[in-house]
Amino acid sequence: MKLKRFKDHSKKIWHFFWEDDSLWSWLANIVVAFLLIRFIVYPLLGLILGTSFPIVAVVSESMEHGLHDDVLCGRQFNEFRESFDNYWSVCGGWYEEKGITKEQFKKFSFKNGFNKGDVIILWRANKNNLEVGNILVFQGNKPQPIIHRIVDKQEEEGKIYYQTKGDHNSDSISGTYGEIKIDEERLLGKGVIRIPYLGWLKILFVDAVKPLGINIQR
Repeated sequence: MKLKRFKDHSKKIWHFFWEDDSLWSWLANIVVAFLLIRFIVYPLLGLILGTSFPIVAVVSESMEHGLHDDVLCGRQFNEFRESFDNYWSVCGGWYEEKGITKEQFKKFSFKNGFNKGDVIILWRANKNNLEVGNILVFQGNKPQPIIHRIVDKQEEEGKIYYQTKGDHNSDSISGTYGEIKIDEERLLGKGVIRIPYLGWLKILFVDAVKPLGINIQR
């Protein structure tokens, strides 16, 4: 009798999730999908990839190679045709002062940057797999992690420190917990794969709740 009741309940639940076209069924599917991703898929990916941040959504324009508010690398333009050569003609001088040539930059991962709304999959980050040109996710001075490019790597008293910069930005972020001198304790992951547009789901949700007083780093 108990077995029959269990089978009946199981059939009803199955029908509700997979065959019912009601609004409640649709909402329940979203909730279940969120819970599965948040508490099973995400932690499992973190275990496999060796980082507590296996997937991050890009929420700012700081790595884009085109104009944002008519500005690129601190310079204002009325028009700008996006290409690597044009990007380098505007921004390349900063990197050359750091000893990074155009040919070196072309060999960097994500040499054309990436866009707001992209998703970046991360790998564990440590001194053995991080070099100039890599994409680094690290903890800044706000809750939202920063994802920028390594432009310098130095050793001091046996410790490795990194400097990063957003490709779109005019300079590195200075100050306490900025990106001039990032120690290993602040490393969260190394960017290895880009998935375009998928991060807009998170961004649209964040923008929807911002009027409630939630502060999001840009």
